Amino acid sequence: MSGRKKVYLGVDVGSVSTNFVLLDPSQPKAYGVVWKKYLRTNGAPVETLKQGLKAIEQERKWDIQGVGTTGSGRALAGAMLNADVIKNEITAHAAAALNQNPQVATIIEIGGQDSKLIILREGVVVDFAMNTVCAAGTGSFLDQQASRLNIPIEEFGSLALESTSPVRIAGRCTVFAESDMIHKQQLGHKMPDIVAGLCASMVRNYLSNLAKGKELRSPVFFQGGVAANVGMQRFFADTLELPILIPRHYDVMGAIGIAQIARETLESQGKPSGFFGLDILHSEFENEGYVCQLCPNQCEIVEIWRDGVFLASWGSRCGRQGGYSKSEAT
Repeated sequence: MSGRKKVYLGVDVGSVSTNFVLLDPSQPKAYGVVWKKYLRTNGAPVETLKQGLKAIEQERKWDIQGVGTTGSGRALAGAMLNADVIKNEITAHAAAALNQNPQVATIIEIGGQDSKLIILREGVVVDFAMNTVCAAGTGSFLDQQASRLNIPIEEFGSLALESTSPVRIAGRCTVFAESDMIHKQQLGHKMPDIVAGLCASMVRNYLSNLAKGKELRSPVFFQGGVAANVGMQRFFADTLELPILIPRHYDVMGAIGIAQIARETLESQGKPSGFFGLDILHSEFENEGYVCQLCPNQCEIVEIWRDGVFLASWGSRCGRQGGYSKSEAT
């Protein structure tokens, strides 16, 4: 691929969005992002992955040297791409943050459907917590409320900063939070005070669910799509009494981190990437789920096929994962 820039691809497949990042290894790690793309997953991760790769192919200027996948759909993406590295979101987000600031001690990450807290000491993850059960305090809930209030989500945070007296809103549950907001509107409270109250309740909910009993130290990084909300930034800073830092490319830190890990892994091993290449755009992929009957665990297995050829499976708890197909497990 003469004339094409050598890059490493990071893919973060989440329930709401799929993020793609290309890193230029000739640039400093904190500033090596040369291309990124955000796509809605829309419940179709296979098609979303192909859509992102198509966008890369159309530019005709990238030579992909290695691939890493992360996020809730990392196994599926890893099998489709034959990724060199497949890691969880905690590892990926921590790697990206540390490469931007080796002293980072706390990472607050709020995405579309979940939120995470990562505690680091001297460059090592020592504790973490995740909230994947309730949507209260996530980006999708903010989007929903902004739409209901007829406020562009881009203006939500700045409107919160106009508040002089934020109202108290119950934030432990999406249903209660929305009911409380409607009640405050009916009472005649100003919109900035309601929006600020929502941001404040989301911060309280996050800290009570994920940070209880944990020491949050500075520097604090705020990552994920919700980090763009200046109202959330303010209430985190006020509540923690710590400065909140928004990293470069805060919205795709998971993809950045996994691309960096893929680069470091391949360089340390001194071997070429196993990436299938962009030819997979011309392949047909099928994924199927079933209950394995090989042992009493009855694990729910997911497998993926490319052009009728079995690639991989996952979901097993008994050690057979990845080495068999449905025909062998029933």
